[in-house]
Amino acid sequence: MPKKNILFIAVTGLTVLLDQATKAWILATLKLHEGFPLIDGFFNIVHVRNPGAAFGFLASASPAFRYVFFLAVTVGAILLILHYLRQTGIKELSLVFALALILAGALGNLIDRIRFGEVVDFLDVYIGVHHWPAFNVADSAITTGAGLLALLLLRRRGSTMGEKGAGT
Repeated sequence: MPKKNILFIAVTGLTVLLDQATKAWILATLKLHEGFPLIDGFFNIVHVRNPGAAFGFLASASPAFRYVFFLAVTVGAILLILHYLRQTGIKELSLVFALALILAGALGNLIDRIRFGEVVDFLDVYIGVHHWPAFNVADSAITTGAGLLALLLLRRRGSTMGEKGAGT
């Protein structure tokens, strides 16, 4: 099996496992809306649920619409990532790593949506009374993967532009 496939499967599997294990711990340890500080004035662990997406997107939409919408978008994203990996013959392991993180995050939150109809969030970062929306390991994986993917594509674009400029 090629090294990129092993990396992809390992990162995806370990990230989904970490996401689901941390959520299981939250569900077993804290009641809804219960929490405790880890770093006073900056970081709490808190059990909250998000029926929407990032920043509460579609949180007020009907549960049936949200379920179908998020299921379709997530399955579509998963299929696109798998198709891209299969068809492009990517050799750059950092790109495979980024796509594995995005896929794992999508799968982690999809599991929650299927099980609970909403996502379990528990990481609460704040300064004073200003809170970032609570998130979880899956959200962190998606954000990290997307950020890394953007950096890699920008770097690739910059090196391509440099090659074009050098030849003229």
